[in-house]
Amino acid sequence: MDDTFELYDLRVEVICPPGQRILCGAKEGDHFTLEGEMLHLPPGQGFSIYSLGAVLPLLAAKQRPSHANDWMSTDADIACPDPNCKSLLRITRKGTRTFSHGEVTVVPLTSARESSA
Repeated sequence: MDDTFELYDLRVEVICPPGQRILCGAKEGDHFTLEGEMLHLPPGQGFSIYSLGAVLPLLAAKQRPSHANDWMSTDADIACPDPNCKSLLRITRKGTRTFSHGEVTVVPLTSARESSA
């Protein structure tokens, strides 16, 4: 039985409006990538835990394919959680990566299908 599924790799990048004061310690272009469940930062670059907290609830959904009319397919910019900071966090879907159910969980597919019925 084929137990594979695909997820998008994501890039989350800081977008800073020209001339605006940025309060979260970010600089234009700061980013991280998400490959499966692994978050990767470029060497020497940090990322605010508050900014991460703003995008974290959306990342699992953005990794999954969605209907073209679903807002999750079209909306990509998340406001900085500091109401006085004008930066945005842009989530961009990149290429897909294939995973095996059996390699990411010990729960068998038959149990998962039975519990969702």
